[in-house]
Amino acid sequence: MESKAQRIWEVVVQICIPFFTILGFLLVSLKQPGYGVISSLASQPFWLYSSYRSWKKADQLGMFINSILATIIFTFGVINYWFI
Repeated sequence: MESKAQRIWEVVVQICIPFFTILGFLLVSLKQPGYGVISSLASQPFWLYSSYRSWKKADQLGMFINSILATIIFTFGVINYWFI
């Protein structure tokens, strides 16, 4: 049985995934790629958590692998845009 805190966390995750992901797409489309990769990277902990749970509950490994690779790519994007 899930606790109230766990249910609240699940709602937060389901709100943050589309918010940060869509904001990242929007910022890149508005010619703000530096902020777009930061927003997209901010969404990745939520993607990783959600896709990990999907992998464990429903054997959906592909999305978890995709989330790991996207995290690596967005990390390189932040480093490339902001630090190099």
